[in-house]
Amino acid sequence: MNRNILPSAGSVLAGFLAVIVLSILSDIVLEAAGIFPPPDKPAAYLNWMLALALVYRTAYGVAGGFITAALAPDRPMNHAVALGIIGLVVAILGTAANWDKAVASGTWYPVALIVLSFPAVWLGGRLRIRYR
Repeated sequence: MNRNILPSAGSVLAGFLAVIVLSILSDIVLEAAGIFPPPDKPAAYLNWMLALALVYRTAYGVAGGFITAALAPDRPMNHAVALGIIGLVVAILGTAANWDKAVASGTWYPVALIVLSFPAVWLGGRLRIRYR
């Protein structure tokens, strides 16, 4: 067994968890502040709310790619790409599972998440390599 498998998996997991935790916490804070509607009313989202969510989720994707590349034991871009692929798959599955909610609030938003998920993480990995 390769000794780098655990640090490699850990770096990808750390980036993934960073994106998920930051996204969920941002949603909770914005809902508690009354900026976003409660989760049981997805149709109440206006386009500016979805755009705001897209911006911070994309920024968190960049951060996740950066974290993954920073923690990778070697080949940081390969690790960032692995996270990007996982993020892309999760975005596609999430969109498919929640398409009825997307139709109610705006189909552009989940499609934009799919389109931006991989490039955001890739950019984070590239930034880490550039500033290493």
